[in-house]
Amino acid sequence: MTSLAPTIKLSNGQHIPSIGLGTWRSRESDAERAVKDAIDIGYRHIDTAFVYENEDEVGRAVNAKIAEGKITRQDIFIVTKLAGIHHDPELVEYACRKSLTNLNLDYIDLYLMHFPVGQIHKDDDNVHGTLDLSDVDYLDTWRAMEKLVDLGLVRGIGLSNFNAQQTERVLRECRIRPLVNQVECHPGFNQKKLIAFSKQNNIVITAYCPLARPKPDQQWPPFLYDAKAKNLAKKYGKTTAQICLRYLLQLGTIPIPKSVSKSRIAENFEIFDFELSEDDMENMDVYNTGQRLIPFSGMSHHKYFPFNSDF
Repeated sequence: MTSLAPTIKLSNGQHIPSIGLGTWRSRESDAERAVKDAIDIGYRHIDTAFVYENEDEVGRAVNAKIAEGKITRQDIFIVTKLAGIHHDPELVEYACRKSLTNLNLDYIDLYLMHFPVGQIHKDDDNVHGTLDLSDVDYLDTWRAMEKLVDLGLVRGIGLSNFNAQQTERVLRECRIRPLVNQVECHPGFNQKKLIAFSKQNNIVITAYCPLARPKPDQQWPPFLYDAKAKNLAKKYGKTTAQICLRYLLQLGTIPIPKSVSKSRIAENFEIFDFELSEDDMENMDVYNTGQRLIPFSGMSHHKYFPFNSDF
């Protein structure tokens, strides 16, 4: 029998598996194969987005595994995201239905606003938008997302790349609370302040780029390659990547490592049979530099740009 990850109860009562498969830059047959492999291994949380341009492939893989009898629709937790080009409240339902069509599903488990800054919609083929940024208030976008829950198109809604002040503003004004904030988070940028703030507000942090996009040829980042990391891995009989993912798990986040390699997807899942000691958690804290890998700098002049604030 396939072993599954523990789940975390969200504030609306939904249960989200405590590790997911990230699919950013997983394209075409790679994405489909990776999702199928992940489901076979035991993943029940798959993360995609309209801008990843692979919702079709993710949906094909999920539906194939449902048809095989490996899973039911209720077994799997699908996350996708509203693109910046669809922030206009008039476009939100349209965008959600487009994602549902791509995924070939009746509902989305969790629908996130991908970024607080919107972009001017020209056409859907311009999927990554442009740096022609819009002035749409993310609160107006959020109110349109709340209606998706009313319509039964999505089970829950959340945020991505929001800072604490922006999250607070949504919490003050919302009718339906955000369940999750998906942000860059890894040992080099551990987001402890945002995690603590989110926990106080019953919001779960999902950690994207949890392994910080490794560069083996450069032996970077250090928390995967230096002697201290390797000694820690040896102590627990694990890989340095597994140590990193376990660290993020114990910080209270849900890591969503991306891979298209079946062996790596399996390795990333094997983090539930050990626990880092308090001392070793502190040893991992030392790697935190506070430096983002993904600065979204082309949007930094916008009034809703989230990363000018401390956390």
